[in-house]
Amino acid sequence: MSQAERIDGKVFAEGLRGQVAELAASFEQRSGRKAGLAVVLVGDDPASQVYVRNKGKKTIECGMASFEHLLPAETGQDELIALVDNLNADPAVDGILVQLPLPDHLDEQAVVDRISANKDVDGLTPVSTGRLALGLPGLVPCTPLGCVMMLKNRLGSLSGLDAVVIGRSILVGKPMAQLLLKESCTVTIAHSRTKDLPEVVRRADIVIAAVGRAKMVKGDWIKPGATVIDVGINRLPPEPGKEKGKLVGDVDYSEAVEVAGAITPVPGGVGPMTIAVLLRNTIVAAHRNEALDLAEDSI
Repeated sequence: MSQAERIDGKVFAEGLRGQVAELAASFEQRSGRKAGLAVVLVGDDPASQVYVRNKGKKTIECGMASFEHLLPAETGQDELIALVDNLNADPAVDGILVQLPLPDHLDEQAVVDRISANKDVDGLTPVSTGRLALGLPGLVPCTPLGCVMMLKNRLGSLSGLDAVVIGRSILVGKPMAQLLLKESCTVTIAHSRTKDLPEVVRRADIVIAAVGRAKMVKGDWIKPGATVIDVGINRLPPEPGKEKGKLVGDVDYSEAVEVAGAITPVPGGVGPMTIAVLLRNTIVAAHRNEALDLAEDSI
């Protein structure tokens, strides 16, 4: 049996960013302003700082305005809420993203809840979550939406396919299941307490691994020919003489690639799509905020 097709998230993300750039230019012409994304980072976590800089760079490359708010770790709850309120009221800002996790002294949910649903490009507010559950138009979490885009690009219609989502987080697992239901998949949400997890996964045409455990999903868990989307990013302990350990997903890639029909690598699979979909959500929000028509299903 030949090896699985490698689903290249970098190439897919580049194409999506190209679409966003075209829409951003058209939006600026129609509205007289650039679409704008505001990113808020509290604290000085180096990984988060790199991530925020990358978001800002990609935003500008797509022809949109980037507003970065870098706050000290000791920022108080009232100060952070006041900033979110100001961004909600700012007509130049179409999307607001508060980088998570926040420092322990801050109430993360209260901050997320404060973001206007019209600017919730992370899709995490109760309004956005509720609209997704009800099947109503709204802004959807970036990583799950990126996964569905890649699946549809490879498989076409997902209708009738058996999908297993491993993980039940509000960031990935739960919205992923809702999006797959919307595509008329038969969906199972599996987790750490699922009985005979390998057997549950083995019946799936689509496997979404989003549990945060390195190489947990083995090759013999995969149905031959299944499409595997690995959302996990885990760093292994460093090998002797090396500073950093290798990045791996939740799926044992070397085993699964021998069985699956297609699979995303880690890194280079789902990761690049997350920022691309964030930009996509921003341009969608911008059109909605200005009451401009947009064929949202086409991007």
